[in-house]
Amino acid sequence: MSAPADHRPGGDGERWQDAVTVVVASMDRRAELLASLPRHLEQGLSVLLVDNGSSDGTVEAVRAALPEVRVVPLPANRGAAARTLGVSRARTRYVAFADDDSWWAPGSLERAVALLDAHPRAALLAARVLVGDDERPDPFNDELAAAPLGTEPDLPGPSTLGFVACAAVVRREAFLAAGGFDDVVVFPGEEERLALDLARDGWGSAYVPELVVHHHPKASASRDSHERRRTRITRSALLTALMRRPWPVVARRASAAWRAGGPERAALVPALRDAPRALRARRVVPPPLERVARSLGQ
Repeated sequence: MSAPADHRPGGDGERWQDAVTVVVASMDRRAELLASLPRHLEQGLSVLLVDNGSSDGTVEAVRAALPEVRVVPLPANRGAAARTLGVSRARTRYVAFADDDSWWAPGSLERAVALLDAHPRAALLAARVLVGDDERPDPFNDELAAAPLGTEPDLPGPSTLGFVACAAVVRREAFLAAGGFDDVVVFPGEEERLALDLARDGWGSAYVPELVVHHHPKASASRDSHERRRTRITRSALLTALMRRPWPVVARRASAAWRAGGPERAALVPALRDAPRALRARRVVPPPLERVARSLGQ
């Protein structure tokens, strides 16, 4: 299958760093940013920070300590859609995402640039994630490696319809054409709709374990924060189904949330509140792609 457009590698003499920008979206995580952003700057990478309306002095602190970082301050929190704004501001053909508590291992983005140049249908590469000081492999790594979609000959790794946003590098034009991360789902769980839209548009996404991201998430302050995250993830799954999946999938997800009770049932209220916006963006994926999604248990 050919790529939707002609994508040629950069000209002779181009530094690989000139092909990729690291985009970070953050809110009220000044200390984490001041520790993680230099890890990308040390690799000679361009870094663009989109600040989601921080009130802790993030914008001023980063501008003072790390003037090489381009900072885009927003007046309010736009969630994952802030990354889309960052990609629109980038001028490189590839964009790597990072969170305020994550960074790309040295050499990984150089390899990602080479792989994307060599595989013009690839729109997204998902990296292997190592968590915490003890470098624990994220369990999702095994899910990506074991996904039953096989490895297509024009992709550099197993095909996937899932990824972790802070461990993904994308082809900028494909990401923007697919709508990027949206203002409906917000965060977390924003990846599913984008993965579906890239596949619908004929692009490929692949898991490439030789690419590595270090992720040092801050421990939750309380059980309540963990439960809020479960509510938000369930909300995202419901809204994504409203936007892209057939009605039986919407009904199944809503029924499962109700039966689960607790944080999952609580997600039904915000999902219902945001349902009109999701329905305005509804474009059901074609049947062959829906069959693939169901084969993955989505």
